[in-house]
Amino acid sequence: MVAACGGEGQKTASTADTADTADAAGAAPAKTSAGSSTTPPKAEHGRRAKGTTVKVVSSQYGPVVADGRGEAFYLFASDKSSRSRCYAACADRWPPVLANGKPRAGPGGHSRLLGTTRRSDGKVQVTYAGHPMYYYAGDAPGRILCQGVTEFGGLWLVVRPSGKPVI
Repeated sequence: MVAACGGEGQKTASTADTADTADAAGAAPAKTSAGSSTTPPKAEHGRRAKGTTVKVVSSQYGPVVADGRGEAFYLFASDKSSRSRCYAACADRWPPVLANGKPRAGPGGHSRLLGTTRRSDGKVQVTYAGHPMYYYAGDAPGRILCQGVTEFGGLWLVVRPSGKPVI
């Protein structure tokens, strides 16, 4: 599968704060297993579920951490603590995984690695192994499009059940 992110939408630290980014609907088409193209829809994540479930799903990168629907979580390598550095255009492209209540470990998830952090806007974001968790706006359950992409001044990586990034 070819990633639908990057290209014109990729930003470096010097351009992330001022440049507009294309939304997921404007991203390049992804190749399906049949070889045809599909443009990923703008994601409508159920980002605010009571007691967000964090489970492990199989992927092309091996087992990774995901929400209860099976949509993978990413960490932002520029987050050097449990405090998020992704806001505004960054958070539009890489929405934070928000929690309403205490996150719960589902199948394969480790409750001891789950936590939360308060964002500067007052919302509560799920953390895993101390890292704030994010979605990619073009992903869907079972579809990981942006592993290993550099945008908004940092590297975005899906997360193993141990809490370590997939490199």
